[in-house]
This record gives sequence, C-alpha cells and structure tokens, in this order.
Amino acid sequence: MKPTSRGTFAAAVACVAAAVATPAVAADAVPVAVPLGGVEHSLGVETPEIGGTVPLLKPGTPDGPRYTEGRLMPDRTLPQLPVNSEMPSLDLSTPLPRVPGESFDHLSATTAASDLRAVTPGAALDAPLSAPRADALGLPAPKLPQAALLAPALQAAPEAGLDLASGR
Repeated sequence: MKPTSRGTFAAAVACVAAAVATPAVAADAVPVAVPLGGVEHSLGVETPEIGGTVPLLKPGTPDGPRYTEGRLMPDRTLPQLPVNSEMPSLDLSTPLPRVPGESFDHLSATTAASDLRAVTPGAALDAPLSAPRADALGLPAPKLPQAALLAPALQAAPEAGLDLASGR
C-alpha cells in the first residue's frame, strides 16, 4: 500500500472513530448495573437487582475577575467555577421473606435523577498597597491586606421512593 493510500485510510478511520465516539461523550449519565446473576445461579437464591446511573460533570464558564477602581488586584482573584450535573439515580429491588397472608414479597427503592447545580469556592484578595496616588508622586501607600473566601453553593432537589410489591 502506498504512503498516500495509508494516510487516506488512517484519516477515514479517524473520522469514523470520532463520529462513533461523539454520542457516548454527549451523554448526561453512564448507566451502571451490578451483575449478581452468577451468585443467584451458583447459590440457588434470589438476589437483589441493583442498577443506576453515574452522572457526568459539565463545568461551566467561570465568572472572571472584576477590576474595580482603587484596588491593585481584581475583585475575584480566584473565580468560582459553576458545575452542572444530575444526581445519580438508583434502582434496587430485593426479595423479602414470604410472610403468610401478605401479597408482597419484594422491596424496591428508587431515586430519580434530578438536576444538580454547584459553584466551587473562590477567593478575593487585595495587595497590602493602595493604588498609586497623585499627591504622593505616584507612589502607593501601605494598607492592611484583604482576603475573603467566596463560599461554595449546592442546589438540588433529590427524590426517592420506597415500594412493597409482588414479583420483580
């Protein structure tokens, strides 16, 4: 195979791989199932069914530094970073011992995936010098340094459900 044919073939394979991988990267969460089928078959008992999703974090655009008059350093020296995601979901169904006269034999617990918004901590610092002063021939005056921590924030609305039912 000629080098030009190899290069063309490699470029085509790279484009196909990128096209196939793009939907997986664009997903909001990755499904996860706990495989307990082998335990059920080897021990001859009914095992719980466990599954759920693991969310992928999506960082946002940080609110950049703000320059204010009279300060040498910007207002938000270390900006806060917003992060959006979902709360992880969980589906659990486990067998219960059969109680005579009762119609339920499984307990199921579920948590729904809900939006999660967070902001990382940040910092605001100021130098121990003032801005250059015209009355002092452009020299800054000493002052006390300032430091502040911008608190993180977390906002979510989780939901969960618990149910007794018959069968899976």
